[in-house]
Amino acid sequence: MKHFNNIIIGFGKAGKTLAGTLAKHGEEVLIIEKDPNMYGGTCINVACLPTKNMIINAHRGIKYEAALKKKNDLTEKLRNKNYHKVADLTGVTVLTATAEFLDNHTLQVSDNSGQEILQADRIFINTGATPVWPNIDGLLNSKNAYSSTDLLAKDKQLKELVILGSGPIGLEFASMYTQFGSHVTIIDNSSKILEKFEPEIAQQAKNDLEEDGISFLLESNLIAVSDTLNGVALTVNTPSGFKKLQADGLLVATGRKAKVADLHLERTSIKTGSHGEILVNDTLETNVKNIYALGDVAGSSQFTYISLDDWRIMANQLYGDKTRSRLNRPVFASTVFLNPAISSVGQTEAQLKGAGIPYKVLQMTTSSVPKSQVIGNPRGIYKALVDPHTHQILGTTIYAEESFETINIISVAMQNHLSAESLRDQIYTHPTMTEALNDLFAQIE
Repeated sequence: MKHFNNIIIGFGKAGKTLAGTLAKHGEEVLIIEKDPNMYGGTCINVACLPTKNMIINAHRGIKYEAALKKKNDLTEKLRNKNYHKVADLTGVTVLTATAEFLDNHTLQVSDNSGQEILQADRIFINTGATPVWPNIDGLLNSKNAYSSTDLLAKDKQLKELVILGSGPIGLEFASMYTQFGSHVTIIDNSSKILEKFEPEIAQQAKNDLEEDGISFLLESNLIAVSDTLNGVALTVNTPSGFKKLQADGLLVATGRKAKVADLHLERTSIKTGSHGEILVNDTLETNVKNIYALGDVAGSSQFTYISLDDWRIMANQLYGDKTRSRLNRPVFASTVFLNPAISSVGQTEAQLKGAGIPYKVLQMTTSSVPKSQVIGNPRGIYKALVDPHTHQILGTTIYAEESFETINIISVAMQNHLSAESLRDQIYTHPTMTEALNDLFAQIE
């Protein structure tokens, strides 16, 4: 039986970065990844970076096949870079194999050469998340129903695409495919899209998506799926009755859950939550001493930058002053990459109202920002919520070009308790979307 100081299961953002930190401090590390196409994690291989690369190229008018090649070249380059960034470190071994627990402190790893039993002083689980497939008649047997990972690898564009789910993944693929020239229909059982966002911004985004050619079947349920000679046949229960759809394929975008099935946690004392996530304390340790979980598998917000912050917490606990935890994460934003993107940070008006917190609404249209006219996409709204007494920023939603950059300035201001006037009076380069903050926060007076 081999023994290591540290074993990391999963080559994701937190795991790979932690491997480097441990090695820097002279520790021995074994990092296990079962899929050689996933070195570097979900983000660089099948999510954030390849999808954004496809979205950008779709907006540039590049054809699907050419965009797919660019995406594949990018992910191969990044995957190779990430592999060597870890594998070439002194003290780090990368093993391509499946890992499963035999008990609280023992792992069995399996690859083409056989099986091996391992133990470690510390075990870190960073296996990420996997798509959720709902229980719908015929869905699991369909060869033309895809996860986002499957669809992102599709070598031929689907001209008629149906998407189940109107969350960020579903909407981003819808916008992308529409820009490539496909017709997209979105099915969702909710009455609205982007329900966690400001309602007037969500409504404008829906109107813009419909203007781009996307069809919505809201308050509707997909009840049956069957493959046809050329694609897939769908039966949908809508408010106006049953509806039959024909498509080249179906994207299932109904969320993601912790990827734990291969681990066989039932053989251990490690506790999991109602959605399968590994339960951890505020410093990411499970209920079993010296076993930790980081990133999506631990129920953290499913963003690569939160996985990276989990690494910061872990590194601080191991080698720092032990002050960092889940309880004191910095303020962070999120973005849905539509046309244009929607970014938000902090609380919404509904949340503030529900909590009885006083606020003032500051709002302006994107079309009044000169750079939006330069870019040629004046769609959108800027909306900020400010404490009427202290002028602290309580929340902001930006539906505009380059919102994903501008929102980070808001995050820094909120994290450091800067007043709205600080952003109002800042000198920004011109023409930029960021200079909208001058006008947005000028309304504080």
